[in-house]
Amino acid sequence: MEHFTIATVAEQSSDFRRVLWTGEHTQLVIMTIPVGGEIGEEVHEDIDQILTFVSGTGEAVVSGQKRKVAQGDLVVVPAGRKHNFVNTGPNPLVLYTVYGPPEHADQAVHATKEEADQAEESGQDEPPTS
Repeated sequence: MEHFTIATVAEQSSDFRRVLWTGEHTQLVIMTIPVGGEIGEEVHEDIDQILTFVSGTGEAVVSGQKRKVAQGDLVVVPAGRKHNFVNTGPNPLVLYTVYGPPEHADQAVHATKEEADQAEESGQDEPPTS
């Protein structure tokens, strides 16, 4: 069994993205978006994503619709939808997200968005294959 006090684990990580757990059908990832930062506009064609916000404030943009997000909010991004999450507050925007199926390499840790983007572009951040 894996057990996380997820808000505490997420708050203690300063990494842009850290994969905590990868299963056959889902993946748990924590993220810290720095002040003025963003996840970056993207589309996961075959992957659903659920994001839960632990602290900070931001803006969710999904399929052109914008909503403010803060601690306790949850946003669902169905597969194939263009989305981005932007930190609009004075503190880091901290969240955890569940992908189904997995989106990133098992145990991947990316300290910055630039590092994460480079890993994706080079093919080093590929999800495990069954």
